Amino acid sequence: RRVYLDHNATTPLAPEVARAVWEAMHQAWGNPSSSHPAGRKAKELVGRARESLARMVGGRQEDIVFTSGGTEANNMVIHSSCRHFHESQAGRRDGPGMPHVVTSNVEHDSVRLPLEQLVKEHRAEATFVAVSPRSGQAEVDDVLAAVRPATCLVSLMLANNETGVIMPVAELSQRIRALNQRRAAEGLPRVLVHTDAAQMIGKGRVDVQELGVDYLTIVGHKFYGPRIGALYVRGPGTTTPLYPMLFGGGQERSFRPGTENTPMITGLGQAAELVSRNWKAYEAHMREVRDYLEVRLEASFGKQRIHLNSHFTGSERLCNTSNFSILGPGLQGRKVLSCCKVLLASVGAACHSEKGDRPSSILLRCGIPYDVAQNALRLSVGRDTTRADVDLAVQDLVQAVAQLDQDQA
Repeated sequence: RRVYLDHNATTPLAPEVARAVWEAMHQAWGNPSSSHPAGRKAKELVGRARESLARMVGGRQEDIVFTSGGTEANNMVIHSSCRHFHESQAGRRDGPGMPHVVTSNVEHDSVRLPLEQLVKEHRAEATFVAVSPRSGQAEVDDVLAAVRPATCLVSLMLANNETGVIMPVAELSQRIRALNQRRAAEGLPRVLVHTDAAQMIGKGRVDVQELGVDYLTIVGHKFYGPRIGALYVRGPGTTTPLYPMLFGGGQERSFRPGTENTPMITGLGQAAELVSRNWKAYEAHMREVRDYLEVRLEASFGKQRIHLNSHFTGSERLCNTSNFSILGPGLQGRKVLSCCKVLLASVGAACHSEKGDRPSSILLRCGIPYDVAQNALRLSVGRDTTRADVDLAVQDLVQAVAQLDQDQA
């Protein structure tokens, strides 16, 4: 049998979620905009799912906008903050010019690439704050130091998908709230705060009130839901600006038109219900199994041969994530995985899996030496991963490394 330890890339559908999707496909196939019973049934399920998502993140149901996934949600935030900047500065001769966005240098491509494109087109400016090699975090003082008069958005992921490091989003929001009061007195635009919570939901506490953010990205397939997403917006279009990127039939209060994907939205709502009820148990289980994995790795290969790439001083990390390197020549992560017969895992972000033997840029930016980063493996356990699974996976790594060592000799 195979052992799947790539839950940061995607998760299987929870059985309850698959059942909810199936039932919605068969019983709620009507158009949610239609006024007849079939349409009303679909509309009711969409509304119920919205309530479930809001409850999961501690928001209000009117703050949830369904999207195709995290990429769309992240693009929507960047688009909205820049457009709001232009509209709020229109007619001001002394306006601060081009919108400026601050983010970290370890964000997901769906934040980094839209910003790089806007910069290339001379439609925005962006600062990518380097993470500290000591903590693996974008430090709050460093992020604030990058803020300029024209800054309209600060976007910082809640947890990194490769290292698992949890970012200081709540502290950052608090400091920006105080900064915004001073900026308002000076007639400067408000700095909006966004966090991409893709990796954190279902693995730890996510509460928008505690985090103090204006926007939060939700990605279904990272917490045993379907491959759609949602965006939390604190008072969309009123308290917090939100502008559509698409125009059409007026669904989602015209913020995200297009006939609602009722079955997938229903599944997303069911996945959110499971998280709301069980996240503490999920977190405790995954942490215990992940810690056992690291103990087994050090016992099997020797402490000198295992470099734990996700251990940073003073930083917390996701309960399920272990990024490590097995040290030695010819043990690049991809080579090791290609010799595995049981283990299914990644060397880093799934979106970058075609980049050959080049080490992860995220690890390099976190200060991991090149030759160590080249050997990196990212193992991410799930809700159903057992110690027996870990034993099989570690055994598999031992045989793979023995085979490669033999080939070297």
